[in-house]
Amino acid sequence: MRTTFLSTITFLLLFSCKVDKEQIKKEIFETEKAFEAMAAEKGISEAFAFYADENAVISRGGDTVIKGKEAIKDFYAKRNLTNATVNWSPDFVEVSSDGELGYTYGKYKWQLISEKGDTSITTGIFHTVWRKQSDGTWKYVWD
Repeated sequence: MRTTFLSTITFLLLFSCKVDKEQIKKEIFETEKAFEAMAAEKGISEAFAFYADENAVISRGGDTVIKGKEAIKDFYAKRNLTNATVNWSPDFVEVSSDGELGYTYGKYKWQLISEKGDTSITTGIFHTVWRKQSDGTWKYVWD
């Protein structure tokens, strides 16, 4: 009887911990696209703050690192980004074996219209690290 009980517990532990990496990759991809949509709809500062983990870090301008959700929001709020748009899409998504972390990379495009009406476009590659939150949502910890 005890052997059967232990075998059942072992079986349940092994198979209940199995991570569906493809489903998690889909969740992270969809989070990226919702993040992009929010940046277009509510503004870049709001979106970068909303999707940031409390301890998120972003690297901007060479050696500049901005730490924490509020500092990230302030960083974007202080710039005149009302005439700016940013678009991106992950080309690659990967997930840790435990399903708690993931990362993406892909291409981005910033477009800024100056007060004179001139348009400048910057393109590049982004890399974002995502952490699953206790409520099941995904927030970035590095961008």
